[in-house]
Amino acid sequence: MAKIMVVDDSEDLVDSIAIYLEKEGNKIVPVYRGEEAISLAPIEKPDLIILDVNLPGLDGFEVARRLRSHRLTAGIPIIFLTVRSELKDRLRGLSYGALDYITKPFSMEDLGRRVEEALRKVRETKRKVRWRRARR
Repeated sequence: MAKIMVVDDSEDLVDSIAIYLEKEGNKIVPVYRGEEAISLAPIEKPDLIILDVNLPGLDGFEVARRLRSHRLTAGIPIIFLTVRSELKDRLRGLSYGALDYITKPFSMEDLGRRVEEALRKVRETKRKVRWRRARR
């Protein structure tokens, strides 16, 4: 079971994503503002963050930048999920270390597949780190 923080100002969208991803066995941490994501991420320690760009207050790019600059949250994988589809926005999101950039509208099946792939990468990285530590 993975813990996934979903950050979007649309409660309906967060609820829909939560219902879908919880069916896959994940625990969802719903968040509706960027500032809240920054304060909760070090406490909740999610395995993955799904992050909208268009948020009230701090936008998703600034949230990602701040998460990357904090030692407790720097390694949390991020998937951007946003209506902003221009190449410059995609490149900006990926420059903050996002694993993926999905544009709205989207299908839940596609989101679920990408989330599972991101979590697989996280598990593989953790396994490699444990293996390297054990060899020391």
